[in-house]
Amino acid sequence: MQVSTEHRYDIVARLFHWLVVALVAAQFVIGWTMADVHRDTVPDGEIAWHLGVGTALLAAMVLRVLWRVTHRSPPDNLPPLFRAASKLTHLALYVLLVLVPLLGWINASSRTWTVRLAGLASLPSLSAPGSSFGHAMGDVHGVLAWVLFGVICLHIAAAMFHQFVAGDRVLQRMKI
Repeated sequence: MQVSTEHRYDIVARLFHWLVVALVAAQFVIGWTMADVHRDTVPDGEIAWHLGVGTALLAAMVLRVLWRVTHRSPPDNLPPLFRAASKLTHLALYVLLVLVPLLGWINASSRTWTVRLAGLASLPSLSAPGSSFGHAMGDVHGVLAWVLFGVICLHIAAAMFHQFVAGDRVLQRMKI
């Protein structure tokens, strides 16, 4: 059974969704395997990749948010409780997917690391060199990355529930 076109997200929203999925997956793999960041850490190797993917993720999320606020999501047939849970979960995802990279950027700025968009354009510093606030935001970045991981797991579990328990084909709305 196919979900009607009017109940699916448009192709741009679906492409943004799967681009963000790929970037987040890459970011978690890099984040788990890279060396710990200390006071004198140099941003090379996996740390440089983490910065680059994080910047790409932030750019993708800014574009995704702009697309989302200018394009309505398709109608759904969810009961009110599921609809409220869905809206809250999606809001948490959007907030965390913007906030976590921003906090990483603030932390990188406090370490005087250059943050680049697409490896080309240097972005402005978001905190002063050596800033205790910037360093603290690195800790918050790490904690909120785990919160984001938890919300992503909740999102995936809900999609699986809809697909295999409720049988309401919600998962088809984001299928490429």
